[in-house]
Amino acid sequence: MMTAPMSRMTGLPDPDRDADFYARVPTKRAFAWALDVTLVLIVSLVIVPFTAFTALFFFPLLMLAVGFTYRWFTIAGASATWGMRLMGIELREMSGARLSATTAFFHTLGYTVSVVTAPLQLISAGMMALTPRGQGLTDHLLGTTAINRPV
Repeated sequence: MMTAPMSRMTGLPDPDRDADFYARVPTKRAFAWALDVTLVLIVSLVIVPFTAFTALFFFPLLMLAVGFTYRWFTIAGASATWGMRLMGIELREMSGARLSATTAFFHTLGYTVSVVTAPLQLISAGMMALTPRGQGLTDHLLGTTAINRPV
């Protein structure tokens, strides 16, 4: 059973003493991302007929807009997208608190910039795989991290 003991420097669980909070989080984030992208794709495809099919000419931008809105509102509401919730993970601020609406906005903005800039996305994925807390580039900049949802 995981309770949330905090590290001395932050309100986040210590990755060495409380490794269960970070176990398999990068893999879970990858699966959550795939689920989220699939959902955004479906919603974007549903929107297309309501634009008299003109959205086909700017479909990638439509997906970015739908994805941004989806991520911002779901992260602001429960500190996790629906994909993250299904995978049992959530984002936390350095203090250990769930993300505020403002932090969720900037987290989503950082993610969106990474998505449209392939090298940043690759760097972020590498950081998630190699850092003790599994933090991506945006997480490092904002002081956020994904953890397994506490029981």
